Amino acid sequence: MSTSPPSLPSALHNEVVQAEDIQSEESSDKDSNQIAILSISNDEPLVTRRELWSYYLYCNGDNGVGPLGYTQTLFQGLATAAGYDPVAGPGSSCLATTASGQCVVPWGGGTKSVSSVVLIANGISFAIMTAIFTTIGSAADYGTFGRWLLFAVTVVCWAAQYACMALTTPNRWVLAMVLYILGFVSYGATLVFFSALFPRLARNTPHARQLREKYENGEISPEVYEQEESLEKNRISNISTAHSNVGYVVTLLLNLTLLLPMTNNPKVDNYVLVLVTTYWVVLGIWWFILQEPRPGPNLPAGEHYTTIGWKQIWAALKTYKHLPYTFVYLFSFFLLADGLNTTGTLVSICQNNKFSFSFLQNTYLGLSQAITSTISTLAFWYIQRYWKISTKKMFVVTNVVTILIPLWGMIGIWTEKLGFHNVWEFWAYNIVFGLFQAPYYAFSQTMMAELSPPGFDNMFFGLFGLSNRASSMVGPNVIQAIIEKTGNNWQGFPFLFALCTAASLVIWFGVDVTKGRRDAVKWAAEQRSHTH
Repeated sequence: MSTSPPSLPSALHNEVVQAEDIQSEESSDKDSNQIAILSISNDEPLVTRRELWSYYLYCNGDNGVGPLGYTQTLFQGLATAAGYDPVAGPGSSCLATTASGQCVVPWGGGTKSVSSVVLIANGISFAIMTAIFTTIGSAADYGTFGRWLLFAVTVVCWAAQYACMALTTPNRWVLAMVLYILGFVSYGATLVFFSALFPRLARNTPHARQLREKYENGEISPEVYEQEESLEKNRISNISTAHSNVGYVVTLLLNLTLLLPMTNNPKVDNYVLVLVTTYWVVLGIWWFILQEPRPGPNLPAGEHYTTIGWKQIWAALKTYKHLPYTFVYLFSFFLLADGLNTTGTLVSICQNNKFSFSFLQNTYLGLSQAITSTISTLAFWYIQRYWKISTKKMFVVTNVVTILIPLWGMIGIWTEKLGFHNVWEFWAYNIVFGLFQAPYYAFSQTMMAELSPPGFDNMFFGLFGLSNRASSMVGPNVIQAIIEKTGNNWQGFPFLFALCTAASLVIWFGVDVTKGRRDAVKWAAEQRSHTH
């Protein structure tokens, strides 16, 4: 299973959708605190039906089954086959019926457990992603840089996935680690840079254009225009998010056409990765053919593609005194994301060991999570809309489950009857994760949207994205050190339980969304008054 749940496509998608909803960029003004609101160009091409469908189809294909789930299973399986049982000594097999359950591979001048190596690979992946998104993430908004950047990271991801055909023997586990990191990083980048295209599409649909004309002609009020335009954005957002989830289910079902009849074929896992990637290529290639040119503004004078991102982050950080609740939330979400992402990785390591790295079993478990994720996202949205429940209260419900997952894993330290030792527990985990953690991502983004100054969403969602991904460099490294010292995967759960609990309590009792929103609106108004 994946380091992040299958709902990650939706999560990242929503993150950037909201980040870009109000177009704002750093001004070329020398005062870095003065940030101008971009005017919307009326001469951008109208969105055609074909173009919109090519966008949806890319979302459908870019569902993460390969780079998130299967590649980690293949990598962990090869490393386990190549390693030896430290209790029995060098030359022994980790897969023998008498094996102790521990497994180490050569690492540096000594050895390291396979679980630690997987966690290190995740830590490296998140570190690279953090560097990419902070350095060139904002640059994708300027000129045609974003268009070519998306094409480049997509091709890299496809190539890394196809290259997994070479992963057929245990002695290639180091290559498997490299391809896993390459695929995971480029996949995460495709989600961010593809979602960044969303606002330009949303404001150029025929309906959005008609709304703008009516507003400019005085036929509708500013309030009606904002509400209607928001609904148009949500329509496209919801359809593309649904496509991502549908693609996840369809891909898993397609995989069964190989996994069931070819159960005894030693290369069936490699063939499955080729099938998954080909599905994405066939659906995703149309976007690069049918997209209309909508370049962003020119890079401000004196700026560079590799430095503009850091300047925006620095400008946002300098506002912390004026926006205390926004920054308390950012800090606590940093810890919460770290705890949740690392918990997902640790459970998937235990799951892969339990099911002997079976792609078939992971497909069944993935289907249970994908289907429940789709249902729960819609159900939580309906419940919130029907009873008009606040975002924070909905988020608190999902936080409770975030805490309970590592708590359940802790039980496994003292007994093998419970605590991710049984087959039924992994089924329950995937279903519960789908039901509660898919909405967690949606509500965490909405919380950030409510605490971001209007018109400066780009800048603050840059910090939010950074807290989401940079945090995942910390957890995996701490957990791998604990596992390395104790030789027990389950010893990592107490740290994760403490991390998730502390972060949740700060959010529940330390973040006043109403006051935070008022602070944000006041600060934004002051900034705009400076620019005029």
